[in-house]
Amino acid sequence: MQVVQHFLKWTQTAKVAERAGAAAALARAYLDGELPFEDRYAAEAALTALLDDPSSKVRSALAEALSMSRHAPVQVVAALAADQPDVAAPILARSPVLSDPDLIDRVADGRGGTQHLIARRPQLSMSVSAAIAEVGSLEACLALAENPSADIAAVSFRRMIERHGSNAPLREALAADPRLPSDCRHVLLTQLGEALRDAPLVRALVGAARAEKLTRDACIRASLTLIETIDPEEHGAMVEHLRIRGDLTTSFIVRLVAHGKIDFFGHVLMTLTGQPLARISGLLVNGRDLAMAALLQKAGLAKPVHRPVIRALSVWREVAQGKRLAGAQEVSWLMLESIGATPGQSGPVQDAAELAGLLRSIHLDALRENARVQAQAIAAA
Repeated sequence: MQVVQHFLKWTQTAKVAERAGAAAALARAYLDGELPFEDRYAAEAALTALLDDPSSKVRSALAEALSMSRHAPVQVVAALAADQPDVAAPILARSPVLSDPDLIDRVADGRGGTQHLIARRPQLSMSVSAAIAEVGSLEACLALAENPSADIAAVSFRRMIERHGSNAPLREALAADPRLPSDCRHVLLTQLGEALRDAPLVRALVGAARAEKLTRDACIRASLTLIETIDPEEHGAMVEHLRIRGDLTTSFIVRLVAHGKIDFFGHVLMTLTGQPLARISGLLVNGRDLAMAALLQKAGLAKPVHRPVIRALSVWREVAQGKRLAGAQEVSWLMLESIGATPGQSGPVQDAAELAGLLRSIHLDALRENARVQAQAIAAA
């Protein structure tokens, strides 16, 4: 007790560097837990008194010494967390004494530096991550996205994209995050496409209408690629996301079938028809053409689309059964053939002209992709 009394009197005349060193030493002695009860009580009072030291260097030394311990005095940690940024930094960044409500209150204060430090904390809880996603600055959200140990809910990913999705570094960080839900990944793809579409150089080179079409086609292709990377458990959520956005178009569905995404197509049909997935899966595996046509009609697909879709499904069944080898190039050709739109045949009726154009586009894309893969294989040989 007398030692602490002497210490408090000494701090009134000691130099800043001496006070800072003594503050850190006193904090370490307190945390060691070897002081008798009375001395420990007095040491805690002294640590509290040091919060009023006029020098931020002293308070910073105190914060650094207490920042890693669960046994630091709560009132001292709370005061240091509310101090000026350079003092509060180690406490905000790592003190285990701060509870989730404490951290959320600090996030709500709105200071960008504070939010950024909290976003980088190890093992950040889902509730604190949600607060940062909801009100955090761009820098804080970027730090959160780059924090691999943070527990981030799907809704928090969506809020970050809604609030700051126009920022390229954040989009890049989120796209590289394996925790990102598939619907959020799709939003990022479309945002990137829209950014390219609206770029002055792109509009100057190809014109607004052409840029719109190129962007739309690129987003559809990117969506198909994305479907290949997501777990089957996410198919339902992804379909619902596309439905809400208005992206479950006939063009998208035809491309889906042409590229053999049949499991995902089953979830699309379930969403559009309200039929059980088990029944739809049974029809996709061995359903008769009439039954499939009725299902496609219930899904709202126009009659001209039925024949090429059913033709594609029959081919993919044979592929799945090991009876045939085929890919998007062969399937899209057979879909074209089913509506009489291949070279050497009479052209399609006017109502099917748009469908024929779509199928030709799919077929040409598949030809290019196959040629690109072959060229890469030759170059690597």
